[in-house]
Order: sequence, then structure tokens, then C-alpha cells
Amino acid sequence: MPKLFFILLLLLSAVAKPIDLPDSKRASDARMATWPKLQKELTEQKFDSKYRIYIRIIKQLNLMEVWAKKGNTYALFKRYNICYYSGGLGTKISRGDGKSPEGFYTISAKQLNPVSSYHLAINIGYPNKLETLKGYTGDAIMIHGNCASIGCYAMTNPTIEEIYTLVYKALGAGQPGINVDVFPFRMTDEHMKEFEKSPYMPFWKTMKPGYDLFEKNHLPLVVSVVNKQYTFGK
Repeated sequence: MPKLFFILLLLLSAVAKPIDLPDSKRASDARMATWPKLQKELTEQKFDSKYRIYIRIIKQLNLMEVWAKKGNTYALFKRYNICYYSGGLGTKISRGDGKSPEGFYTISAKQLNPVSSYHLAINIGYPNKLETLKGYTGDAIMIHGNCASIGCYAMTNPTIEEIYTLVYKALGAGQPGINVDVFPFRMTDEHMKEFEKSPYMPFWKTMKPGYDLFEKNHLPLVVSVVNKQYTFGK
């Protein structure tokens, strides 16, 4: 009996605790309005019921892509137009430079802001580990509503309601963190050639292997930092 009781305790301790997600009436109303349609689309397109997502931003195209898990890989679920971002191509380096960052970020539950003055907001996690090691400054870089911002990625309010709901539901379903990868452009060889004279090209070359790996495998990246450069696991 003691041995059985010990095994039972181990099993109970292994059960995942519910994630404490910040919420508000505004966010709840957005879910009630958007989730039935989104859930129906996910089901009809045969995405996994064990819900997982990945977000990719392509700055040059003012485009945000939401990918969702389908079988062993991820497939494109939704495309959203970015209403506004500032500073053109090239990543953010310092507070007040007016740039929207480029790089590899992760969203966790604590980064949701359901009472933002910009309707609803998700902190992308700038500065990440690489940016911190490089001494980059600034914070509170968000994906948010109200279609206006300096340094963030601003969406229309109806758009952020869908994105926020998708993120909320994925985290609530047990996804521990959601990758958000921000690229300056689609990093094909042709585009790399087109922008080869840009002062940002040395940095972009360190991002391209990550872009290529996702294009090949359609799986969110495992990103590490070695010698102040991104490295990518398979």
C-alpha cells in the first residue's frame, strides 16, 4: 500500500497545473466573438485538437502569419496585415531609435496584457538573450491594437482580437511558449542579393539559417545564442 500511494502521488504531481492567464472583460468579450469562428476553421482545416501555434512576421510585406500544428509539422492557418510598424527594415538597437525589432522571440502567459491602452497587447519579449548580451536597450515591444505605435507591431482592433485569442487559447491548452520570429523580408537568396548593400546584412545573414530551417521543416525553431550569434537546433 505505501508503494502504491507513492506511485499515485507521483502521477498526481505529473499532471500539468492550469496556466494562470491574465484576463479582462475586454479580452473575454473578444474570445466570445472570435473563438467560435476560429475554432470552426481550425477543425475544418484539420489542425490538431491539441492546439499549438507559431507566429512569423515579414516586415517588408507588412505581414503576420499564424501557423498551427497539423500532424508532425505546422501549416499556415491565417495571414494578417500589419497596420503599422516604424523605422523601416533593420532591427531595434536602442531605446528611442523608433525601430521595430527583428529576431527570434517567445511569448509566455505573463506577456499578455488584456487591459492595454492599445486595446489588447502581447509583449514579444524584446530584448531577447542575444539582444541583452549585445547591450540593446528598450522594452515593452508589443503586438497590439489601435493601428498606431512607435517600435511595436500595431494591428487593427478586430485583427488583434483574433491574434490575442489564438495566443490565449494556445497557452491555455498547454503550449508553454509561442515562438514569434520577425524577419525583415522573405529571406530567399534573391532577396538577400537585393539587399546585399544594406548595413544590416551582416546581422541578416545570421538570421537566414533559421528562416531556411523553418522553410524546410515547418517546425518552430529551437534557438540558442553562441558567441553573440543565433544558432538553430533541428
